[in-house]
Amino acid sequence: MRAGDRIFQNLTTGAGIFVVALIALIGIFLVVQAIPALKADKVNFLFNHGWSTNDPANMAFGIADLAEVTVATSLVALIIAMPISLGIALFLTQYAPPKLARPFAYIVDLLAAVPSIIFGLWGILVFAPTIEPFSEWVNSTFSWIPIFAPGNIAPNVRGTIFTAGIVLAVMILPIITSLTREVFERTPTAQVEGALALGATRWEVIRTTVLPFGKAGFVGASMLGLGRALGETIALAVILLIPQGRNFDWSLFDGGATFASKIAQNYSEFNNPTSAGAYIAAGLVLFVLTFLVNFAARSIVGKKGE
Repeated sequence: MRAGDRIFQNLTTGAGIFVVALIALIGIFLVVQAIPALKADKVNFLFNHGWSTNDPANMAFGIADLAEVTVATSLVALIIAMPISLGIALFLTQYAPPKLARPFAYIVDLLAAVPSIIFGLWGILVFAPTIEPFSEWVNSTFSWIPIFAPGNIAPNVRGTIFTAGIVLAVMILPIITSLTREVFERTPTAQVEGALALGATRWEVIRTTVLPFGKAGFVGASMLGLGRALGETIALAVILLIPQGRNFDWSLFDGGATFASKIAQNYSEFNNPTSAGAYIAAGLVLFVLTFLVNFAARSIVGKKGE
């Protein structure tokens, strides 16, 4: 092996080891900092719905509500974003002429550059009032369905999971769309031309060649979008209202806090190591959850590549 190749190999290997070591060190830091708070916790950390960390000598905190709200907002965002992203990706790769597809793709990708705080302010000041009549109609018409029942911040229907989920869907849209578009563009030309030669329509080509080839990539992109949604902080902190006296009850019109927004909203308690440890423990759970989601996404894409 030449000296240049050996140096390059060592550099790339070192970079890979550095990233893995960095992730491991972050995990170790979170565990070490969280242990004292978990020992001081008076209730079950995983299943308790309350959160009281003001008094370091009498802390009672659990992540049940945080986990449920985090999952609910992320699922709402994913359910909305996935079909829209799939439609945009198919339009850009299969229907739109190149002169239109390129600038349109750039515009979609630019959404990823918009700061989270801008999405949050737009969501609570512009989008929420605009969608309020529709939210009230859904809440009143389908209230017999548990997920549409009046929430724990009723009669307010603005700072809810319903509103936050839609805004979050807009935020993860460029991630899913961009990766899905890249996968669809790599559909073997021979397969597409063969289907057209056999008399297939454009939709039949998509159904029989493009979608089967890109299915794993689309799922992987969606999982990466889910990982992004799970960790969103500022936008959800701005939009979601914190309920008083009622826990999260799996209604889209509930308020609440996610892992990330809870940590951001209570940074003033970080002056005490034990109180801060409670939020670090919540961050540890979010770290593990996001890591697992992204690992699953990479596994799906990797299997398709094989």
